[in-house]
Amino acid sequence: MKDSIVIKAEQIAGDFLREEVTSSYLIKDRGIDNQVCVVITENSKVVVRMNDEAFFPSYAKEKWCIEQAGAVGIPGPEVLSIGILDDTAYMIQAFIDGDNGLDSKVSKVEVWRQFGEYTRIINTIQVKGFGENLKDPVRGEFQSPPHAGSDGSWLGYVQYNIDSLTEHDPLIQLGVITPNDSRQVRSLFENLKKDTFRFGLNHGDISLKNTIINHADEVILLDWCNSEVSAVPHGTVAQVMHCQMLGLIEGPNIEEFHAFLDGYGLNKTDLTAMWHLLLLKAFDTLRWAIDQCPDRIEAYAAFAKQAADTVLD
Repeated sequence: MKDSIVIKAEQIAGDFLREEVTSSYLIKDRGIDNQVCVVITENSKVVVRMNDEAFFPSYAKEKWCIEQAGAVGIPGPEVLSIGILDDTAYMIQAFIDGDNGLDSKVSKVEVWRQFGEYTRIINTIQVKGFGENLKDPVRGEFQSPPHAGSDGSWLGYVQYNIDSLTEHDPLIQLGVITPNDSRQVRSLFENLKKDTFRFGLNHGDISLKNTIINHADEVILLDWCNSEVSAVPHGTVAQVMHCQMLGLIEGPNIEEFHAFLDGYGLNKTDLTAMWHLLLLKAFDTLRWAIDQCPDRIEAYAAFAKQAADTVLD
């Protein structure tokens, strides 16, 4: 008996392609947020990504990012359609033959060097604003939703995290920082307000799992759902450092991380401010989990402590 997810994917793809589906299958263990299926007809083979209908703006953002990246030479999947069917948001992409980056036999050092080159180019795409939501596709304007304590701007984002460093801070109660650490972090974050950053587009999840290596050994970049406008190159470098610190299988080892920096044109002396932004992101994400997603508090607190211990060492 077919899984209901596969049945939904067949319906979405069949309606779009106007062809009878001959076979389909679910792709497992390649994504956290989306259900992903491959659907095959006599003349076509497509990938259908699905989520709750509230996810549709994310698919619209991904489509925009893939198209903008493609225009500057970053290989990605062709987006055939996005939409909502019943209560399911979906994205249909052309199928790409090849191996997932985790499974490919191509040198991972060279893949990470390519990631560095891609990131440098992605950072040049013309965008406006700050944040993870695509507000205006025509102008390439992004925004961060305002919330209590922040107006959604970059300075508001930094100031919110400064104002949260109080004697009653949950991060102290969770053992992430001590009161003395909190004073040091406040000083670091205050300095970020004085720095001048360039803001650009960041992929948001540069990793081996988000690639297909095709038969020409070309690295195809997938999954832009975490893309955002933030400080560059700091945003992507901090995200890659995050993967490395956690020892994630899709992240780089030391040699691969250095290859990534080399591909971008950076060296280790460029990393100081990026460490501080990594700490800011770790604290902000943990505060989000405390307010919105209690199930993730333990994991995010562990990483925030690791980041704090590294930066304040």
